[in-house]
Amino acid sequence: MSIEQYQETFIQNNFADRIGGSNYGKDTAIYKFEKIKRAKAAAKKDFPSVELIDMGVGEPDEMADAGIVAKLAAEAAKSENRGYSDNGIPEFKEAAARYLEQVFGVSGIDADNEVLHSIGSKPALAMLPSCFINPGDITIMTVPGYPVLGTHTKYLGGEVYTIELKKENNFLPDLNAIPEEVAKRAKLLYLNYPNNPTGASATAEFFAEVVEWAKANNVVVVHDAPYAALTYDGLKPLSFLSVPGAKEVGVELHSLSKSYNMTGWRIGFIAGNPLIVKAFGDVKDNNDSGQFIAIQKAAAYGLSHPEITEKIAEKYSRRHNLLVDVLNEIGFEAKKPQGSFFLYVEAPKGIKGGIRFNSGEDFSQYLIREKLISTVPWDDAGHFVRFSVTFIANGEADEKRVIAEIKRRLSDVEFEF
Repeated sequence: MSIEQYQETFIQNNFADRIGGSNYGKDTAIYKFEKIKRAKAAAKKDFPSVELIDMGVGEPDEMADAGIVAKLAAEAAKSENRGYSDNGIPEFKEAAARYLEQVFGVSGIDADNEVLHSIGSKPALAMLPSCFINPGDITIMTVPGYPVLGTHTKYLGGEVYTIELKKENNFLPDLNAIPEEVAKRAKLLYLNYPNNPTGASATAEFFAEVVEWAKANNVVVVHDAPYAALTYDGLKPLSFLSVPGAKEVGVELHSLSKSYNMTGWRIGFIAGNPLIVKAFGDVKDNNDSGQFIAIQKAAAYGLSHPEITEKIAEKYSRRHNLLVDVLNEIGFEAKKPQGSFFLYVEAPKGIKGGIRFNSGEDFSQYLIREKLISTVPWDDAGHFVRFSVTFIANGEADEKRVIAEIKRRLSDVEFEF
């Protein structure tokens, strides 16, 4: 055996079980987003002169507000901002507390003890299980959904119990359906509203039910709220923390990625129960040394100008209207969400007299390969596809052009539902 072969064997056998152990890298399964990536590449190769309309990307299509960018540039030039920020600067925490009150009506948040910045919501979700999960403990997750909290629960030897989000329940989880033995072992309950991928919004009544359930079962609630300020048609932004008793049982995660077009800036915050926030800070201390101070100051500027998000929401609302109208003309049963930039629709069963779609993934692959329209399939609780209204378009006239092109491409077949 050569030195190279020996080293490869040695390294292969040392991988942790949580990522596959000695079989790491040998899995031949192709995952959803890789399939989408490959299908997009194949479609572009086969039809190089046809525009690929990407409605699968879950991130904003525009730059951050010019005022935010200018604030970053000014603060980045100051020598006092060059160092580690550790668990954050008071200016950002105070801006976050004011933002919660101004936009969501959440009063009484103590900026010193009940708010901490995070390098985006994803790292916060990854760290929170380390505060609570021991081997054998349970995290309750909704599906379809964002899996990070569950992934790290499993890394720590915990288990994940999933609740399906179903159309007949307005894509809200049925907490009463959680078995008693699961609730007794559960440490965390993950919620996300407005929801990715369904676009569903929660109500104050539902959040009140969550608080009551959490108290009855001694479960910590983690509400992931990156789309909370992106609401439409008169729906007021709703925070879990605005419900009486919420701060007694949980925390809420906010991100500027979606609501301020700051995806790559990696800045957000956790707010709520002071003991949970403190524990998060202790774990965070052992994971990172804080986001660049200039980014925090630029984000504080953004949080102090919620009208930036309102303008962004107007654009997404307009695009939703256009897309919903066209899909319904074609035969879909599309319903405009009241929040987020996602439109979640049931996949057709097939094309009349033609191919069958046995899953959302089948339909999504058909759209990419045959119509050069990229979406994301979800088959966790029924067969659905997710359209995102963050597609590239330069102004209202171009938005109408893109949607008209979708209509043209889909109108030459008759879908069966």
